[in-house]
Amino acid sequence: MATPYATHRAQIEAFLVAWGMPPATAAGTAEIMAWADLHGIDSHGISMIPTYDARRRDGKMRMEAIPRIVKETPVSALIDGDGGLGHPTSRLAMDTAIAKAKTAGVGIAAVRNSSHFGACGFYAKMAADAGLIGLVTTSASGIQVAPTGGAAARLGTDPIAFAAPGRDGQPFLLDMATTTVAAGRIRNKANEGLQCPPGWVQTKDGLPSTDPLEAREKGGFLTSLGGTPEGSSYKGYGLAAMVNILSSVLSGATLITDPMHTKNPGTMGIGHFFLALDPGLFREDDDFRADVITFTDALRATPPIDPAVPVMVAGDPERARAAVRGDQGIPVAPGLLAQLRQVAQASAAPWLLG
Repeated sequence: MATPYATHRAQIEAFLVAWGMPPATAAGTAEIMAWADLHGIDSHGISMIPTYDARRRDGKMRMEAIPRIVKETPVSALIDGDGGLGHPTSRLAMDTAIAKAKTAGVGIAAVRNSSHFGACGFYAKMAADAGLIGLVTTSASGIQVAPTGGAAARLGTDPIAFAAPGRDGQPFLLDMATTTVAAGRIRNKANEGLQCPPGWVQTKDGLPSTDPLEAREKGGFLTSLGGTPEGSSYKGYGLAAMVNILSSVLSGATLITDPMHTKNPGTMGIGHFFLALDPGLFREDDDFRADVITFTDALRATPPIDPAVPVMVAGDPERARAAVRGDQGIPVAPGLLAQLRQVAQASAAPWLLG
């Protein structure tokens, strides 16, 4: 089934308020989660509700959390997430980085004591919408990825997002996991009883698998970006390590390699990193933006292999999906819908999805 964006967003907000999140905080968090679903990032929107519900009931997320700045300079801020859901903390972090960049040319915020924060790209886009370059990284809760050549999980999906302002409403917006796919896409396959495409996961012995439960329940792993050593999986592995240094080592969040990661009481221990950079430090802002437009338009003008499939740049596919879903509604698969209904009944949240 598909529901209008406003209804979809209201349903997310209803869950959060029912769980005890302050209404204003719930509204902002629902905006970020619904943005992900509108743009086709189905792994980071309403599909996270069952996971968030389990974590809050286990005492791992504080819905009433109030993030706060604990250390600050003219160009930086260290923010404690108070053990809450990562979305409101991350909005505060990028807002703070943007404000500092507007004054000093660069702003950096590091976050500790947080939780899953949704789609990286939302926060990078905040910077681009302000005329700035944005870079965002986050550590992960799920330890599901073995280092290249390794036979034990040490890393997560450890995503990166980068944004730069271009034509109005069309920033360059790269949002990527350092694994072949985000863990949520594999979770969504499991929800619907579907197999994964080849290359997404491997067994504990390093053999290819299409079982979506391989990494979560059977001792296997998600593949690093590159898939195999022959496919240069060391690149995804290296990027994941870089993400954890920026997100956790810099902020003092729990290291993903620490045996106590996600096990300390009252918190998931996740860390995030946010950078906002003013192109005006180097050249006129309008000239920078014009060159981003020229560059990305040249990439789009590349002759396609298939005339029916034009060349795109980062951010184009998501904007195209948002246009369709804004008109036709946001789909929710049957398996997920059944889970959401159960969560609504258990938490006494209003049911709005029909």
